Amino acid sequence: MEKPAVRQVTDSRVLAAMAHPLRRRLMDVFKVHGPSTVGMLAERTDQAPANVSHHLKVLAAADLVAEAPELARDRRERWWRLVARGVRWSSTDFDTDPADRAVADAATSLNLDRHVALARAWHAAEETAQALWGDAPFSSDRWLHLTPDELDELGAEINALLARWEERERSDDDAERHPVFVFVHGVPARP
Repeated sequence: MEKPAVRQVTDSRVLAAMAHPLRRRLMDVFKVHGPSTVGMLAERTDQAPANVSHHLKVLAAADLVAEAPELARDRRERWWRLVARGVRWSSTDFDTDPADRAVADAATSLNLDRHVALARAWHAAEETAQALWGDAPFSSDRWLHLTPDELDELGAEINALLARWEERERSDDDAERHPVFVFVHGVPARP
């Protein structure tokens, strides 16, 4: 079944389901490894299967993950998959209710914490691991002068570029490819 590219979230209950570090991490594991069983997810996150199962139920209730019975080899095996490749939300969609806005703010904060934690973990990695990658890992920042429409256009161009890399055909050159996390934020700010 073809997954929709990105789900626009406007329900604070969905954000509340995502606003938990393990559930956020489980969604990332699905993005990297695809459909998985509870056992696979438990192994990849160093969590107990019962804990993973509980959090999958919360994500499923929010329609963020779903069972994938077509992948099971028998009736005992249960596979799960993401419903959409990604999610996005606008905090302004939650402005009418202070409780909903607090949930949206918490989900945004958790997301930013996750992004920074992944970058910090790389910089704290052993030198031997970093040496394998040489100068390939990068960071970049720029101060631009933009209108809201121009920032929107820039975001669309960057997202299109990342989607092209994500969806590209993988070469059969036998090169070992590893998960690489790329994140970009474009926000109005003061130096």
